[in-house]
Amino acid sequence: MKLRDLLANIDYKCISGDVDTDIADLIYDSRKVTENTAFFCMTGAKTDGHEYAEAAIELGASAIIVEYELPLPKNITQIQVKSTRVALAEASIVYFGNPASRMKMIGITGTKGKTSTSFMIKDIIEKSGHACGIIGTIGAMWKDKKVKTGLTTPESYVIHSLLSDMADDGCEYVVMEVSSQAIMLNRTAGIMFDIGIFTNFSPDHIGEGEHSSLDEYRRYKQKLFAQSKVGIFNADDEVCDTFIKYSACDANYTFGCSEECDLKADSISKWSDGGMLGVTFNVSGLIDGEVVLSIPGVFNAYNAMSGMLACKLLDIDTETIMSVLKDVRVLGRVELVPVSDEFSVIVDYAHNEVSTRSVLTTLREYNPAHLISVYGAGGNRSVLRRYDMGEVTGELCDLCVLTCDNPRDEEVSAINEDIKIGLARSNGKYVEIEDRVDAIAYAIEHAVKDDIIILLGKGHEDYMEIKGKKYHYDEREAVREAYVKVCKKRNG
Repeated sequence: MKLRDLLANIDYKCISGDVDTDIADLIYDSRKVTENTAFFCMTGAKTDGHEYAEAAIELGASAIIVEYELPLPKNITQIQVKSTRVALAEASIVYFGNPASRMKMIGITGTKGKTSTSFMIKDIIEKSGHACGIIGTIGAMWKDKKVKTGLTTPESYVIHSLLSDMADDGCEYVVMEVSSQAIMLNRTAGIMFDIGIFTNFSPDHIGEGEHSSLDEYRRYKQKLFAQSKVGIFNADDEVCDTFIKYSACDANYTFGCSEECDLKADSISKWSDGGMLGVTFNVSGLIDGEVVLSIPGVFNAYNAMSGMLACKLLDIDTETIMSVLKDVRVLGRVELVPVSDEFSVIVDYAHNEVSTRSVLTTLREYNPAHLISVYGAGGNRSVLRRYDMGEVTGELCDLCVLTCDNPRDEEVSAINEDIKIGLARSNGKYVEIEDRVDAIAYAIEHAVKDDIIILLGKGHEDYMEIKGKKYHYDEREAVREAYVKVCKKRNG
């Protein structure tokens, strides 16, 4: 495409060269530059892309997009813009033919619940007979395709590349997790969402390389509703009024337990039966009826409400919505893996103190005979996180089985020594079994009626990273393998 066309929606200054030059691709990683590409000099938390402009030229880039003028050869087209991140987003929209405009776009923001809510919406849409893509923490998925992205919300070029593939493959809807970091870095710039959803808000992502304050964190989340046609908000969250106040949506809808909500819930209660756990509640307003969820936790009632409201506004019938929610599963998020009618086995991605405390507190509400956790900690990561994980699991679990979880370049035993420091703070009981399958087998073997076993940390991941290499590992497969081991041992 002509560079002029790619920059059609951007204010720019041509410092040198020709805006009518042909551009084969858009690149923001200098190592991936090839002949006749445009290189966008983006500034990150640790590196400044402007430092790699000359390297990009040596590899064949014919246009360099900058935020400040660089001393480059005059035969190279140098374009100055206010924000190279916004420029990349807008140019990517043109380059891929604005694929977002070909589908219904649902964006979800919030501290927690984005992944669970997105899966609920995706499952309901597909049950109604329409193809739906998803972009989020677990990567990108549509039909039988799955693509790893590495970020909850990928860079803008990757987003539009994925959206193009989804649209070409017949997707009519896309559900996207929109992180505050992505909004701050303009990864979703230029996308108009048909529906934007706010799940909840709590302190998180404050620190170097993320947000400077809680107020900044909130303000970036609010920005999703400056680029959404319809907004859906959790009325029971204390900052909801602020989100609605600054919403630029054509219409705003609320869900929660208060009378004025467009979708009101009451009689939220927990249930357990034959190793399964869930919640039930009644809804009234835009949807009337009883909702049965086979996922534990009152917070999932809120996730379900936001998904129900979104799907209702997409004209999906109530019967389909209710039937899907009854059987919905979310990969690696309080995901039940059925192995016994006597006790429950749950897989969850929680791998820090906040998320671990949340899921363990939720499971404690089901009054298990014993709550048993199986977990480790990632190597080459914060030691403080290990202390915190040990302390919270020691406080809330009856037994902790310390094991392996992406040790990377560290020894599992050394990582677990750090966890034990945290366990000592809360006098937590533990055993240590380095092989994760064997650790799960130990928990299953010693489980009694009404126990809950929670496997923390791996969640949706499909690998174990050891000494620089990733080996296949799936928690659900590991549970089944462990269960077979226990059965064989008991049967001699």
